[in-house]
Amino acid sequence: MCVLDIEKLRSDFPILGRKIKGRRLIYFDNAATSQRPIQVINAIRDFYENYNANVHRGIHVLSEEASEMYEEAHDVVAKFIGAKDREEIIFVRNTTEGLNLVAYSYGLRNIRKGDEIVITIMEHHSNMLPWVMLAEKTGARLRIIDINEENYMLNYDMLPHILSERTRIVAIGHASNVLGTINDLEYICRVAKEYDAVVVIDGAQSVPHIPVDVKRIGCDFMAFSGHKMLGPTGIGVLYVRRDILDLMDPFLRGGGMISSVELDVSGKYNIVWGEYPWRFEAGTPNIAGAVGLAEAIRYLEKIGMDFVEEIEHELVRYTIRRIREEVGSDVEIYGPEPRFRVGIVPFNIRGMDPHVVAIYLSEYGICVRSGFHCAQPLHVRLGLRRGTVRASYYFYNTKEEIDYFVHVLGKIIKTRKKTTS
Repeated sequence: MCVLDIEKLRSDFPILGRKIKGRRLIYFDNAATSQRPIQVINAIRDFYENYNANVHRGIHVLSEEASEMYEEAHDVVAKFIGAKDREEIIFVRNTTEGLNLVAYSYGLRNIRKGDEIVITIMEHHSNMLPWVMLAEKTGARLRIIDINEENYMLNYDMLPHILSERTRIVAIGHASNVLGTINDLEYICRVAKEYDAVVVIDGAQSVPHIPVDVKRIGCDFMAFSGHKMLGPTGIGVLYVRRDILDLMDPFLRGGGMISSVELDVSGKYNIVWGEYPWRFEAGTPNIAGAVGLAEAIRYLEKIGMDFVEEIEHELVRYTIRRIREEVGSDVEIYGPEPRFRVGIVPFNIRGMDPHVVAIYLSEYGICVRSGFHCAQPLHVRLGLRRGTVRASYYFYNTKEEIDYFVHVLGKIIKTRKKTTS
């Protein structure tokens, strides 16, 4: 697409026109949460103004309309990621809840003492702490796959030595939220299946940015968040391969997830769970969030995920080149080659705390993330004990924004040198 096309897309995002301290907002914190187009905002508003009612509760017209919209949102998500149908799509609050649901609903039922759970050192805490919990509660052993420090890629050579007949779960992020590294899931899934292990994918940084097909990948679970892909906060997705659903117990229990409940004063009871996926969606769900997520996916489908991926790769390449041209060795950049990562550029200005750098950038209207990014073990593994500054892009970011960003980095470096000389 040309520059005019990007500017037209940017006009769909009201917040991108905001000024911060007199300067135009430059939003480079998309790995934390993306911005929302007016189409998504209007879809949520339209739901509340015209369709608001609880789902699967009543037979009046509003409830039936709301239920239809909520169920259709499952269909939209299923098609977007290549799932079989809505039965494989469970709505949760976010990626974290989805991964915890797997650990509790599948893990506590199927993992025993002596079993092994495999993760990587590059995992977000959300795809690390649930498996630590599961290992503690079951007596399973946690095993860790390292990275290659020279290219920031996963050390695939370790897989045959880490996986064994004791491996029950392999939990891995599709793309690192720190380095942007895209992992070869198809290969990992093939190796894991040789040991009959289930594969759990943290898709929080991949589903919003690159084409994803769960059937082609071959995973058993994949979790991701709506708020990172133009949707509202408080709505996420857990994909579960259909035949795995029968091996899971409901995580939350209450209204909306049962078919029938029989209970008498003697204490006898009989409970029949509801159909999939509703048995895993207890209570009143985030209906408006589901409507907003469906609209966000329609927006992404309209512009094309191949386009999103292409734009981000180009923005990463451009950022690395401009930093090297303008500030050179004063900035240390981490992560693999641009073609092997999503739109994430972690860096540090030599001799400066990453939080201080982020504060300086914010003074110029540039929003970035600083610190450990909920992935402290990876930073420690790389010797980055104060963390990193992370610029993360989406398709609505531009090279002009990057030029200004690099210019400000240069000003920060000059200021630091003056104060330390």
